[in-house]
Amino acid sequence: MQNESTTKVTPQRRTSRSYRRWLVLFAGLALTGSLIIGTGVIGAYYYVAPSLPPAETIREIPLQIPLRIFSRDGRLIEEVGERRRILVTYADLPPFVVNAFVAAEDSRFFEHPGIDYLGILRAGVMMLKTGEISGGGSTITQQLARDYFLTREQLFTRKLREAFLAYQIEQEFSKEEIMALFVNKMFFGQRAYGVAAAAQVYYGKNLQDINIAEAATLAGVLPAPSDYNPVRSAENAAMRRNYVLDRMNALGFISDYDFELATAYPLESKLHGTANELSAPYVAEMVRQEMLKRYGDATYSAGYQVVTTLDSKMQAAGNYAVRNGLFEFTRRRGYRGPITTIELDPAILQGPYAEWPEEAQRALQDYGNPAGLSVAIVTALHENNSASIVLQDGSVAALPWHGISWAKPQIDLVTTGAAPETVADVLAPGDIIYVMPITIGGWALAQVPKAQSALVSVDPMDGAITTLVGGLDFSLSKFNRASQALRQPGSAFKPFIYAAALAAGNTLSTIVLDAPVVISSSALERLWRPVNYSGKFYGAQRVREGLVKSMNLLSVRLLLNNTGIGNAIRYLEPFGFPDGTLIRNGSLALGGGDASPLDIAQGYATFANGGYAVKPYVIDSIFGPTDELLYRAEPFVVCPDCEPGEPTDEAIAAAKAMRDSVLLAAEPATDAIAADELSLNTTIDNEYETTLSLEQMAELGESYQPDATLAADLFADVNVANRIISPQIAFLIQDAMREVIRRGTGVRANALGRRDLSGKTGTSNDRRDAWFAGFNSRMVGIVWVGYDDSLPLGPREEGSRTALPIWIEFMRIALQGVPESRMDMPEGIVTVRISRTSGCPASAAHPFDDIIFEHYREDSVPECDAVDTQQDIFNTGEEPEEEERLF
Repeated sequence: MQNESTTKVTPQRRTSRSYRRWLVLFAGLALTGSLIIGTGVIGAYYYVAPSLPPAETIREIPLQIPLRIFSRDGRLIEEVGERRRILVTYADLPPFVVNAFVAAEDSRFFEHPGIDYLGILRAGVMMLKTGEISGGGSTITQQLARDYFLTREQLFTRKLREAFLAYQIEQEFSKEEIMALFVNKMFFGQRAYGVAAAAQVYYGKNLQDINIAEAATLAGVLPAPSDYNPVRSAENAAMRRNYVLDRMNALGFISDYDFELATAYPLESKLHGTANELSAPYVAEMVRQEMLKRYGDATYSAGYQVVTTLDSKMQAAGNYAVRNGLFEFTRRRGYRGPITTIELDPAILQGPYAEWPEEAQRALQDYGNPAGLSVAIVTALHENNSASIVLQDGSVAALPWHGISWAKPQIDLVTTGAAPETVADVLAPGDIIYVMPITIGGWALAQVPKAQSALVSVDPMDGAITTLVGGLDFSLSKFNRASQALRQPGSAFKPFIYAAALAAGNTLSTIVLDAPVVISSSALERLWRPVNYSGKFYGAQRVREGLVKSMNLLSVRLLLNNTGIGNAIRYLEPFGFPDGTLIRNGSLALGGGDASPLDIAQGYATFANGGYAVKPYVIDSIFGPTDELLYRAEPFVVCPDCEPGEPTDEAIAAAKAMRDSVLLAAEPATDAIAADELSLNTTIDNEYETTLSLEQMAELGESYQPDATLAADLFADVNVANRIISPQIAFLIQDAMREVIRRGTGVRANALGRRDLSGKTGTSNDRRDAWFAGFNSRMVGIVWVGYDDSLPLGPREEGSRTALPIWIEFMRIALQGVPESRMDMPEGIVTVRISRTSGCPASAAHPFDDIIFEHYREDSVPECDAVDTQQDIFNTGEEPEEEERLF
């Protein structure tokens, strides 16, 4: 019998075998699963790949960036566009800003390859359970891919595309580049795109100036900008901020101490406009309109950067001078009364603002702040003639009597009542009023001027507009009076007529009768009887005196009898005036046509630069979003020793360099100058202090003729501006207009203490327009004041009183530190001793008290001899008064 043997299997061996079987099974399943997943991923990639754009095309996709407008010295004037965005690089980001976004959005941003696999798996499981895609699991790179290339549609295929694109982006860009793209692209609410714009919108700060708490607040906004922004929902924003701070602390980005400080930091935020550095809204609008013509709707989103010709110092001076001048004018014209008056118990008015009825608080907040004024409510009047007021922020202030006493009641635009004697004559408790800060005593009563003003300055060497103020306040009226308002320039136009008269053969010493003129004209549709401002007649006068003292009747005779209207118009056409300026009747002599302040500035630039035509322009250059140059202005520039023609880039650069070197080299006038140089600076009636006395000049017994020297020829092959009047006529007009300031209608400008300024006042009929136009060889400045509906400005509101103070205030600031500069006497000019009375050359034996010196073109020196003349029957023997009117 055969014996069987059996082997006993222990429980441990059965467990080991079972474990191995399961391990093999699990490994097999894992391998199978990996193959299936890998195959699925590959299949999914090939399925979506045709619809995936190359990651590098991100570089070619332009972000919507607003138009930004700058002054020539880099000050931001305006940002124009629907989206506010300021591009930054990674280097511009403070480290805690980067950390805030990493903590809030993607804690493993600097480690992963662009995809959070667990997040995607969770989203996939959720889809299998619910049939919907849930949010979450997207890395910063995936969000970037979605915002650049995809929609926010909750589909699994969109999630796949997002993941594959994120991986591609990570292969194409560095982490730093991805972070910069992300913070520039994302929407933060309130029209703010990008973190730098968000810092400006919510905090009014540059990105580099925000703190950790503010950075956490901004990072917390991204999941739901409408719900989490700190202006719209402070409570939600605080919750999100603290969550981000907690994550930053947990990840070691901030210490416990910084965490405590940041969470305790008050959540203070309000909407801020663009942080403009220079107020020039009328120029910004001019630029916007021009950009629309060039680039259409892309103007608002393509990131164009426009550099204007504005000088920030001069523009700020113009803004101040116009507002200050209009406030001074409106005070002279009387007080129109409070904005409104509310009925409220005086005891309540004098109580805490927080306890006022809601309607009373709302009444104070209902009014804006035009022209920089503040709104206040009068709460009490006091025996010392002061008043107590409450401002819009609830603060209490005093209104002293010296800030109220100006307020004569305005009866109509030209009439005021008696000066007030007590505060009760002006104010009452409950009055809502405008106030403005003053240096002494806090606040003063104010009102919004109804009159308007415009101020423009140009560089006479190339026409660059360096200042442009188109009105009191752009928010009140967008009409640009500097460039669009066509008004009668009055006597500010006379220098052009006098230039035409000199070209026709007259001289500054030609004798013309200032006597009554009566003209019948079908164009004027009536008998025309122009008058002088004073209503008097001054008889036989030299042409120079006609311009200096702004004699209307002399000017009309000079045009009609000595020049001819046709000759004058032909002479003035190259100045570029609009059609309505050069009217074909006698009122042309008195500025009866229409012109804008910019038109007058263009014309005066020809006198300032020695006779050349320049065209005003305001856009210097245009750059794209990456600072590529798209456009550069090519203005006609002044070069006395060059042939006119079309300018080139080299011409512009050389001409501007020459101009700048001349300006920088200019030195203020000194007492230690040669006799020949002195005679160039001597005024005709010798009222400036000079080294040579009038007697010494008379004893010379001969005329002076300068030995002119040509400037260095730095303009070879440069094409520049066309000459439209001779340098001799430009010099003579300049010289006569200097006397307008020294002793004529512009005498107030002597307050500037300069000897290089020339100018002319202007007042239209019935004082509807007041002008002052003045210049030196570096700058032309024009000021206009008037009502938009051409109402009279009021008694004695002429150019010398209404416009000239604005010009003086502007020039006082604009010319600070600028050496004196005026046109040199050109070749072909001689200075001759003449009789003041007859205008003829005088010998050394001529009565001393009748001798003056006059400048002439050397071919136009009078050939008459000085003789004693009888006083004209029309000469009253009185000096003309300071101002003028049209007719």
